[in-house]
Amino acid sequence: MVHTGARRPPQESRPARENVILIHWHDLGRHLACYGAHGVQSPNMDALAADGIRFADAHATAPLCSPARGSLFTGQYPHRNGLVGLAHHGFAYHPGVRTLPSLLGDAGYRSVLFGMQHESTDPGSLGFDLVDVTESRCDYVVEKSQEWLADHVADEPDRPFFLTAGFFETHRPYPADEYTPADPDTLGVPGFLPDTPEVRADLAGLHGSITAADDAVGRLLASVSELGLAQNTWIVFVTDHGLAFPRAKSTLYAEGTGVALIIRPPTARNIAPRVYDDLFSGVDLAPTLLELLGVTAELDVDGYSHAPALVADEEPEGEPVRGQLFTEKTYHDAYDPIRAVRTKRYSYIENYADRPELLLPLDIADSLSAVSIDERVRVVRRAHAELYDLQADPHERNNLADDPDHAEVAAELSAELARWRSATGDDLPAEAEGTAVAQAFMDAYLSKAARVAPDEEALPSRRPQGARRELAGEIRSGAR
Repeated sequence: MVHTGARRPPQESRPARENVILIHWHDLGRHLACYGAHGVQSPNMDALAADGIRFADAHATAPLCSPARGSLFTGQYPHRNGLVGLAHHGFAYHPGVRTLPSLLGDAGYRSVLFGMQHESTDPGSLGFDLVDVTESRCDYVVEKSQEWLADHVADEPDRPFFLTAGFFETHRPYPADEYTPADPDTLGVPGFLPDTPEVRADLAGLHGSITAADDAVGRLLASVSELGLAQNTWIVFVTDHGLAFPRAKSTLYAEGTGVALIIRPPTARNIAPRVYDDLFSGVDLAPTLLELLGVTAELDVDGYSHAPALVADEEPEGEPVRGQLFTEKTYHDAYDPIRAVRTKRYSYIENYADRPELLLPLDIADSLSAVSIDERVRVVRRAHAELYDLQADPHERNNLADDPDHAEVAAELSAELARWRSATGDDLPAEAEGTAVAQAFMDAYLSKAARVAPDEEALPSRRPQGARRELAGEIRSGAR
């Protein structure tokens, strides 16, 4: 069943048959000006935040692409829906898992995906009526989305729709011939990174990619307004997980799981813009959208609906929808089992295998920023437990797990994490089994990488064209 908060808006306040446009980027974290990132040129995203609801404490369920995205579309944790690793490494949804587009389809919605997806090697299996993953760079995605929206308004204006516009941006690499780099001297270096020329040059490329994607969002939103869709369409912007920089992506620190999430309500709702400070998990997105749209269904989800809190005329009183949220990592380019629980005050992490403090995935290991990190973090072993006071230590550097003054907090959060794992059936493979699985998919990747053309990216995730991403299904399917 859908988990919902205690508050529910009056039924008469909900307009009928609203649409959703879901825009998602790659590997962004919260690196936008509206989230305080210095030197980022993102005027369209900033305007969207100013007109909508900006979520200040939203987190992915996992710090890597496929598992995080899977939770957004299913409302289930990765270990529940089966997507515990990257799709191109062979991981997939369990049979019978329902996705947001398929549920909306049952309610009469048209559904369409343009561009990026990383939940399956068969895009046609994701529940959309129309799929076009021919190209996932933002210019193509927006052009096709604009065309489809214009056709929809002309042909079926009364039928609701769910359009997903998936951008390849801001995934690595950031080629200068596609994205004009920013001036490294004008950038602010995030506090979790060292301030070095290499890091600044790396960020400059990222900023160029952000600017290009921001421009594309502006064009798409302009079309929404011109077509008269703003009054009855929810605009949802989200990214999958944290920045592809050391100590962010592929970790369970805030820089790894913290995401930008902005929701602009239909103008007919007359919902005032604001900042939503409560915790929000990736598993909450699907049940929240379904309730906002008035779609009822028997669901098997782990998330909670925040819809009543979002549409309330005043700040809701009482307990927040969430007091804590849970995050996980099982496989990236290695078997690296980690679980965490996060509250507004504390972050508590448990590491279940003997690994170095920082295990860089392939797409970060060869980056400019990787050469600037302290090499000791690749050697020194992690603590089994990590506890951070987020008020005093927002970048999660001072581990308090063994501090006697915090023993009670650590014990309470450890018990909370254990209860969650038990309730959701989170059974991790043994070290030998998990490592063997990872070795098998990495051997397969390395064998393919040795045969790619010299001008081809070895990592499928770095290829924006569907025909180059080693997909098993069709890159274009369904009827317009």
